[in-house]
Amino acid sequence: MTVTDEATAGAAPEIGKERRRKEDQRLITGRTRWTDNMVLPGMLHLAMVRSPYAHARITSIDTAEAKAMPNVVTVLTGADLADEQGSLPNAWMATPEQVAPPHPSVAVDTVAFAGEVVAVVVARSAAEARDAADLVDVDYEELPAVLDLKRADAGDVLAHPDLGTNLSAHYVYDSVDDSTGGSVEEAIAEARESGILLEREYRQQRLIPAFMEPRSICVDPTGEQLVVHTSTQVPHFVRVFIALVLGIPESKVRVIAPDVGGGFGGKLQFTPEEVLTVIAARHTGKPCKYTETRSESLMAAHHGRDQWQKLTLAAGKDGTVTGLKVELLANMGAYLGLVTSYIPMLGARMYNGIYKFPAYRFECRNLFTNTTWTDAYRGAGRPEATFAIERIMDELAAEVGVDPLEIRKRNWITHEEFPFDTVAGLTYDSGNYEAATDKATALFGYEELRAEQQRRRDAKDPVQLGIGVSTFTEMCGLAPSRWLGEQGYVGGGWEHAVVRMLPTGKVEVLIGTSPHGQGHETAFSQIVADRLGVPFEDVEVLHGDTQVSARGLDTYGSRSLSVGGMAVLAAADKVVDKAKTLAAHLMEASTEDLQFEAGRFTVRGTEKGMGLGEIAFEVFHGHNVPEHLESTLDADATHDPDDFSYPHGTHLCALEVDTETGGIKLRKYVSVDDVGTIVNPLIVSGQLHGGIVQGLAQALWEEAVHDESGTLVSASFVDYLVPTAADTISFENEHTVTPATTNQLGVKGVGEAGTIASTPAVVNAVVDALRPFGVNDVRMPCTPERVYKAIHARDGAGTGGAPTVGAAGPHFDQSDTADRSAGADSTDRPGDDNGSSL
Repeated sequence: MTVTDEATAGAAPEIGKERRRKEDQRLITGRTRWTDNMVLPGMLHLAMVRSPYAHARITSIDTAEAKAMPNVVTVLTGADLADEQGSLPNAWMATPEQVAPPHPSVAVDTVAFAGEVVAVVVARSAAEARDAADLVDVDYEELPAVLDLKRADAGDVLAHPDLGTNLSAHYVYDSVDDSTGGSVEEAIAEARESGILLEREYRQQRLIPAFMEPRSICVDPTGEQLVVHTSTQVPHFVRVFIALVLGIPESKVRVIAPDVGGGFGGKLQFTPEEVLTVIAARHTGKPCKYTETRSESLMAAHHGRDQWQKLTLAAGKDGTVTGLKVELLANMGAYLGLVTSYIPMLGARMYNGIYKFPAYRFECRNLFTNTTWTDAYRGAGRPEATFAIERIMDELAAEVGVDPLEIRKRNWITHEEFPFDTVAGLTYDSGNYEAATDKATALFGYEELRAEQQRRRDAKDPVQLGIGVSTFTEMCGLAPSRWLGEQGYVGGGWEHAVVRMLPTGKVEVLIGTSPHGQGHETAFSQIVADRLGVPFEDVEVLHGDTQVSARGLDTYGSRSLSVGGMAVLAAADKVVDKAKTLAAHLMEASTEDLQFEAGRFTVRGTEKGMGLGEIAFEVFHGHNVPEHLESTLDADATHDPDDFSYPHGTHLCALEVDTETGGIKLRKYVSVDDVGTIVNPLIVSGQLHGGIVQGLAQALWEEAVHDESGTLVSASFVDYLVPTAADTISFENEHTVTPATTNQLGVKGVGEAGTIASTPAVVNAVVDALRPFGVNDVRMPCTPERVYKAIHARDGAGTGGAPTVGAAGPHFDQSDTADRSAGADSTDRPGDDNGSSL
């Protein structure tokens, strides 16, 4: 028996253990290598010259003064690179009829948003490159810009005149057409006649991912391969797209994502800066690096959300839902990024939430504006859907006159009804919404807080208590490949892993997912340690390098564990199967007589046995390996799931609203999430805590704001209000466990759950506190100014423009003053439907 074998004998299972993350020591002590830390011999640095205009024609660019600066190597413009740069890809079309302009990395003759690159300076230091960039003289002819999403829908100003329209795609899902439900229009007509019909319009403000580490790219062209270090979530994607866009053989490209300081979907992209750094390196023949400033990151890295949502909900008099119609305007920004156009559609299947709607229709208009393009941001379509349905379910409860929890119980899928085919065409495999809600309300002290709320209302206390409810589910583990193909995605949803048994009994695991804070090295080590019976410390997880882990589809959509983890599990099982055959040979036994436990094969009924480490060494020297067997235990596996996983949970928020100032104070937050089998409770709690804060931030603080000329005025952390620990409270997180039936471990995703659930919980709490004042919505973020104005809106001229809904298609009130009762600022800037509270 080897040392490894002795260490694992009788060891407790790793899955379910609260292991501290292996990654943390190097990350928090600064011993890791971020891309910007890299220094290569002779390395040059890039600075980008960016347009100050949202829409303009470039009439001339004078680079002479910049080129004359000391240590400036070259200055590249769109005209220089027009035939070389290609067009950035859109990998997921919303519809086959989708229209889009070419997406250059550097503008050639026209800019379409403020922050678009118009020239690249290459110099011997970053400071010299930035100084020279200030000397590039660009003349512009300013063109009319469309910044407002509703105005873009009206089409009187075009973001791209050559297209002749702002409409990129018009997507419709109808349960009648898909044979998953009845007619929404019939349900609406019946509700109008004899039931309850609610029409509400909600605003998903524009957000910025605001990852901790700004994007950075370092390219070395001096060897046989082009080696690209980049701060990305998707190194395998970057490699493929460098090859496709720039015409470089894929075998000649190596992409490395070292430790990456956060992403939240913001680094799920193939960027102009990656293309331009590669081009600069090839032009100069020297290593080149570009690292964006924080303001560049906030201005030019893709943004998220930015939708107008209109919901029409039909119900019986008792609050039983009968139909749901969703109409969206979705802001693409100026261009289509990697998955920009399909982000709203990822929510299309989730607006029904956990409820048994018999009829459903979803309609979305993807629109171009002269703003930074949007793309994935934590949750990607599903937070938007959950917010809308959870907000209108609260409205339904108020209309019926029952508690928000009661209206949910009347309509949700009960645990006996799983698996459940939804009206949106998905099959939820497992869940227990009752158990999660019961546990959450007990932890929260729900009845006691409701009693306190009533006392405050009776006393006309100026500080009112609001209680918010959010019961959610989500589709995650972005796969299977067949479904993605049916939806027009050019890639797949599979994942790949390799497990190597080293001669000393240690284990290397190569994964195709690429972490940026999720704890892959720890969680996958726990899975492999359990499966192979080796110590947790003996497992090394390698990732993020396309030369090391050549196959993979990277990290996004809460897919790493439910898809990538299953590939790891399958590869580990193959190692055991290989070892079993060799063990039988070495111990002169039948494979049927062997049993494997805690890393050791034993022959039933005897004392004879061999540890996995011993077999690994036998394979290494190969002295007694049969000719028909390979001299290796290494194995690889590819996993493509049959379906999504569907985590769910109940989140409850209590907060206090000072009705005299509009100030909000968080008081209590409880979440009970069901993410299936939990591999590492500590990691799960960390993911939930971070996600909840991001959801709170959308509800209360964060908003990307453009002025009337299209300049982002929230381009620093002075103005873009990312919360700190001091702005939040401690959360109480608990779990129920309903294992997924779609994978071997029963795991579900967790990376986006907190963000998806928390935003409606908080806004529902704000509105709940203000219902005695006749308020039924406060537009996000719920700043003190907006809350105060919502309270006093009825003191003035009324509620302003009202949303209208027509059977023929979406119609949104075009007035900037629409829905003033929802707390929109009177200071909203012309052309800026985001509003401003800064």
